[in-house]
Parts: sequence; C-alpha cells; structure tokens
Amino acid sequence: SDLVAAFESEKSFGNLKKGEEGTVSHFSNPQIASKLLAMGILPGSAIQMVRKAPFGGGCYAKVDNLLVALRKNEAETIILK
Repeated sequence: SDLVAAFESEKSFGNLKKGEEGTVSHFSNPQIASKLLAMGILPGSAIQMVRKAPFGGGCYAKVDNLLVALRKNEAETIILK
C-alpha cells in the first residue's frame, strides 16, 4: 500500500554517514521529539552528521551551526525531508 511505501522511504538522520546532511522534516517518536525540540532541533533545521560513535553508540550532529550530542535512538527519531 501507499502508506507502507511512504513509511519505508522515510530517511532517518541516524542512517546518515559522516559528513552527510539533510533537513529535518518531523520526528517519529513524540516523547523524544519534545527533548529534541528543546535542544533546538526543529522541523526545517539543517542537520549534518559530524561524527558517529562505533558499535551503535551515539553521534554528534551539527544543527544550524550548533553542535549537539545525540543518542542512537534520538538520531533515529529525526526524519529528514
């Protein structure tokens, strides 16, 4: 169905490689979203993967010239346009 196709085509920030960037579209988890919004990660923000920790750890993201540390589950919640 179209709904499944739309869901599968969603790009999560957590899947980006070092140096890749995108634009925040929305969040897949409302609980985590409120924390990310408080950190200044807003829909429309430019976001770049600065560094990823090995073995499925967290990552550093650059959001509108602000450097933030994200846990893996937080990074995966950020859906890109």
